[in-house]
Amino acid sequence: MPCTCGNWRRWIRPLVVFLYILLLLVVLPFCIWELQKSEVGTHNKAWFIAGIFVFMTIPISLWGILQHLVHYTQPELQKPIIRILWMVPIYSLDSWIALKYPGIAIYVDTCRECYEAYVIYNFMIFLLNYLSNQYPSLVLMLEVKEQQRHLPPLCCCPPWPMGEVLLFRCKLGVLQYTVVRPFTTVIALICQLCGVYDEGNFSSKNAWTYLVIVNNLSQLFAMYCLVLFYKALREELNPIRPVGKFLCVKLVVFVSFWQAAFIAFLVKVGVISDSHTWDWDSVEAVATGLQDFIICVEMFLAAIAHHYSFTYKPYIQEAEEGSCFDSFLAMWDISDIRADISEQVRNVGRTVLGRPRKMYFGEEQEHNEHTSLLSGGTQEPVTDASSMPPSPTGRYKGFGQTTITPHSLSAPAGLSSAMQEEDDNPPTSLPQD
Repeated sequence: MPCTCGNWRRWIRPLVVFLYILLLLVVLPFCIWELQKSEVGTHNKAWFIAGIFVFMTIPISLWGILQHLVHYTQPELQKPIIRILWMVPIYSLDSWIALKYPGIAIYVDTCRECYEAYVIYNFMIFLLNYLSNQYPSLVLMLEVKEQQRHLPPLCCCPPWPMGEVLLFRCKLGVLQYTVVRPFTTVIALICQLCGVYDEGNFSSKNAWTYLVIVNNLSQLFAMYCLVLFYKALREELNPIRPVGKFLCVKLVVFVSFWQAAFIAFLVKVGVISDSHTWDWDSVEAVATGLQDFIICVEMFLAAIAHHYSFTYKPYIQEAEEGSCFDSFLAMWDISDIRADISEQVRNVGRTVLGRPRKMYFGEEQEHNEHTSLLSGGTQEPVTDASSMPPSPTGRYKGFGQTTITPHSLSAPAGLSSAMQEEDDNPPTSLPQD
């Protein structure tokens, strides 16, 4: 029997606030002691100022995460949202630690870089789960839409056929970044240990330059696939206001990457040189420290933007049930990404061997809290109530209003004849009110 802990929704938030205040009472004296025991140079001043932004950022992000856990009524949507919200405190804490201890910056930054790919993946999961709930015949709906052409700079390429092909390739384009980024991060660690990484220095003789190019191309293609996916399904995604959410994810990922490249360019042209390293050991350490300091400041603004873009208010319901631990444990479940990566490897392997699958979205599958990126199973409505997630389904209307709608009414009117021919059933008219 799940442990509901009484009215845990009433006391969990004051408890978290109390624990955070207690943490501040421990950490702030430590920071002041660190400043007093050493010379108050530029490095320590930057670390202390960055710490102020960090401890303003974390409560904003944690409050949003906590509110989603308290009102965890739609797991298939809120699970990826919670993962996205964790990006800000992870970025903030990672940069603050790297700013204080430059020697371990390459190692702690790997967590930030891998989580960056994880966030893009979860944003795609969020969009797909919403669409799968609202439009179980998503592939048919795409097939009757107007052909979506490629965007610049790929506008000269032949367009991807609407329907299953477009959906699969957009998903594959997003998922490839979740594989490429951890892989290049491991290579970066190996190169660092071998002394050939040389972070922040554009040169044909180090590994950093080539890894930056690979990561940038992979990231740009993942973002391109997200934009193409949104343009093809703009009207269907409008109820969840995806533009603001997409900008929050895109700006954090792109700004952190491009400002690192810009700082490296300043080092290359001599604007940041050995003549002004302040308290750092080298000009490369100055570049890394500047990047970490800027991220600590930017994450405060990102936390505010995430709080409003990924708000918990649409998921508040009058009668909420659930264990105080179930929602907390659910956000740590990564079985969905493991299944999607395995499916990607299998499908790519079949394509290389000349045996591609004919259908990616037309087979029955077990429905869970997530929709597999590569195996949607969206054409057949689910009739077994036990296989559905323990959250309301139907049309998302915002601010706790979720109208239960039969799946047969979710598809556009233009799809009715196609669905009837597929089922070999005579057309029937809906009863009039």
